[in-house]
Amino acid sequence: MVREQIIDTVRINARKTDAFDIYNIKHYMGPNPYLETGAVVLDFTLTGYLSPQPIEEYLSVIGDRYPQLRDETYESHAHVFARTLSEVGKLDMGLHLNRWNLKQHPNFFRIAVQALHARTSRAIVYTIWDWFEAINQKEDFDLDDRIRNLQNTFRHSVYGGPTVYALLRTACSKGIPTFYLWDEGLMQYGYGKKLIRGVATTFDNDSHLDSDFTTRKDDCKAFLSTLGFPVPKGDVVVSLGEAKAAAAEIGYPVAVKPVADHKGIGVTAAVRNEEELQQAFGRALKAIPEEQSISIIVEKSIKGADFRILCVNGRFVAATERRPASVVGDGYSTIRESIGRENRKPARLDTPTSAMSKIQCDDAMEQYLSEQNLSMDSVIESGSTVYLRKVANLSAGGLSIDATRTVHPDNIILAQDIAQHFKLTCLGIDVISPSLSESWKSGNFGILEINAAPGIFMHLNPAIGESVDVPSSILETFFKSDADARIPIITFNQISVAELQETIDRILLEKPEWTIGAVCREAVFVNRSQKILHKDYNTNVQSLLRNPKLDLLIAEYTEDVLERDGMFYHGSNIVVLNNPTETEMMLTRDILEDATVVVKEGNSVSIRHKGLIEQYTLGEGEPFTRVYLKEIGTIL
Repeated sequence: MVREQIIDTVRINARKTDAFDIYNIKHYMGPNPYLETGAVVLDFTLTGYLSPQPIEEYLSVIGDRYPQLRDETYESHAHVFARTLSEVGKLDMGLHLNRWNLKQHPNFFRIAVQALHARTSRAIVYTIWDWFEAINQKEDFDLDDRIRNLQNTFRHSVYGGPTVYALLRTACSKGIPTFYLWDEGLMQYGYGKKLIRGVATTFDNDSHLDSDFTTRKDDCKAFLSTLGFPVPKGDVVVSLGEAKAAAAEIGYPVAVKPVADHKGIGVTAAVRNEEELQQAFGRALKAIPEEQSISIIVEKSIKGADFRILCVNGRFVAATERRPASVVGDGYSTIRESIGRENRKPARLDTPTSAMSKIQCDDAMEQYLSEQNLSMDSVIESGSTVYLRKVANLSAGGLSIDATRTVHPDNIILAQDIAQHFKLTCLGIDVISPSLSESWKSGNFGILEINAAPGIFMHLNPAIGESVDVPSSILETFFKSDADARIPIITFNQISVAELQETIDRILLEKPEWTIGAVCREAVFVNRSQKILHKDYNTNVQSLLRNPKLDLLIAEYTEDVLERDGMFYHGSNIVVLNNPTETEMMLTRDILEDATVVVKEGNSVSIRHKGLIEQYTLGEGEPFTRVYLKEIGTIL
């Protein structure tokens, strides 16, 4: 995926009907001179073309949508704009973007608002600008429609998947460094030798052989049967004729699904006869990619509810019941109208953080209605529930119900016994049973399949029941605390190549087995080996922190780099500043709790550590390196 770099290098010319001008929009991926987080930064001023309305007029309109903003105090229109930008930036999805800052300059205000995705953030800025101009001219403005579009933009970003975002938000709350590797299409958690990389709930320490094995549903089912676990009787077929023969041998009702199915696509349960089998076979066949050979499972259909049991690091952590999409009749609305009404409910926002997706209408749903002698135009009796699918597919509008605290101990042991056979961080086990509160040994229980990359949002945010903090369970598998995700980092505001090499040598004298990454404006090193210097400074920093053998990082951040690009990482163990500028002093802001700060002003040196300050003057000819090398020794 191409990295997104969005920068407005020149002022945007406002229209002569505009009261405000927005320009110099820039996105920082990490700490910057304005915020200690990633941010969108912009300049805000009055155009002079048209006078703005009083602040109260904006708050009157904005407060109808965001009542909490109406009760706050604002010093200027810029303050209102910044606060509104921060609130709308959460996109009605509860995004963890809460920080903002504003600084007044003689002719403009510089606004910084915490941001994650560059394209979405930029679009939000323009949305708020348009909203303010509409308020100023007393015009209607459909903010809800704009927010839906913004949600869609975020949803299709690298952070927009519900599992990815849930892990990202949890990592942020725990202080675990997290960033996206654009060239690889992976998320990275932690730095250097502490790092873990992954896609959703699949990580680089997982066995790719085991992960691949779980996609071969037929082989995996045979393996589980060999181990004595309860799996439905079935067979793999390649033609409709074989499917009919298998169903006749097994006995109706049967379930039909592709061997390599995904999110329930192509799955049909409770197939009752040959006519339904032919239709189910067609749906399964349609779900198989053209480049793959035909391979379809026909197995005994067990009567009961659909459950997902989740194990993390071999341990049971959550269980969720999944029910098919349904509607409740009112005596006068058609099924089509009932679906439309259901899809307008706030719980079905269909965003990465909503508990339910919108109900999807397709041929499979209409076929199932037909089996019930119904159609989209049928009117349902008041209070009567009609299920729209045989399969409890949450992405098609199904309902998730937390069942974690009701699971029978035998079923927990069963799940953990299965998980022990796979070198996988996360394992989802799909089972069917009347209730998980009954032991699987009672007989009416079947394992449908296992998943190596299970979604977790159904457990974190079920439509019904309590939340289970699965993201924390996953991240705590790798990091017991934020310190477990970090390697020592030493940050300079200026250091020469010779001083950098001297620092590397001094560290290697004490830690000869270490791998040290170092970067300054002129060079990149891994130990004493010089590497290729990328023109984008932060790319050099990322490449070093991406190195899974790295024990320590040394980085230089000068004023021009901080202003232009910001920092890649947050949190230094030692900060060494040599006659720093005001901008470079931000390096003392982004430090860890036990960090040491060494600042040289002329010949005067101050050393701050744990609230204590030591101050003295360098002797004539005494090098500054002698001071900070002594401090570096304290973290080795």
